[in-house]
Amino acid sequence: MKFKISFLVTILAIFFMIKTDVQAQVETNSDTDFNELSEIFLKRIIDKKDTQELQDILANTTITELDNALDTNDKRLAFWLNIYNAYIQVILEKNPELYDDRGTFFKLEQIKIAGEMVSFAKIEHGIIRKSQWEYGLGYIRKWFPGKFERKLRVNDPIFNVHFALNCGAKDCPPVAIYEWERLQEQLNIGTKRLLEKTSTYNSETNVVKVTSLFSWFRGDFGGKSGIKKILKANEIIPTTKGVDLEYTNYDWTLYLDNFIDL
Repeated sequence: MKFKISFLVTILAIFFMIKTDVQAQVETNSDTDFNELSEIFLKRIIDKKDTQELQDILANTTITELDNALDTNDKRLAFWLNIYNAYIQVILEKNPELYDDRGTFFKLEQIKIAGEMVSFAKIEHGIIRKSQWEYGLGYIRKWFPGKFERKLRVNDPIFNVHFALNCGAKDCPPVAIYEWERLQEQLNIGTKRLLEKTSTYNSETNVVKVTSLFSWFRGDFGGKSGIKKILKANEIIPTTKGVDLEYTNYDWTLYLDNFIDL
């Protein structure tokens, strides 16, 4: 009897030693470069390679590890832009029929990151746009965002993200691999290219036709006056005075594998 008890105690001691050692490894394994991981994620998609290993790392990290790793605004923006764009490709390549009901698709919690299931809507409006209410046109923030959102959202949202996020539609901006070290340069180039492609200015009527993104998120751009300043800065219009805005219809046709180098 004493032998059995002693044996059992020994087994339990070994079990707890192993468990403690594993926990220590998990807790101290915080040296993952999540920005590099997000870039590799997209590179593998472009090269038609498997990404499950990367998805598993993202799923099994912790909010604290991710929060600590993304310690600047540019790191957060670059990471989340890459992650959003990558998962659009992964999920819709596998199940394109999900895009038939886009309203449900974007709200569906189908991406596991840091132990939580999140939606594309949460990544876009909660994380990248810093807790903006989805239907608030960029003027109304959410009152009570959850812990995941509060800890991992960007600190200073910027308007250029609307010209970088690819939601799978034909009129969406093309997908680039964003590097946090030169993120602002990439966003500026991408913004100018997209505006040149989607904008038409008529000098006789002084009317400029622009993407509907400006209408849907007008508050993010500073309203009509802010939109005009952006258009002028990108040489779409010669002046902001007296210019009228018209918003073009958005082509929601599913269009994947739309990549660009910036």
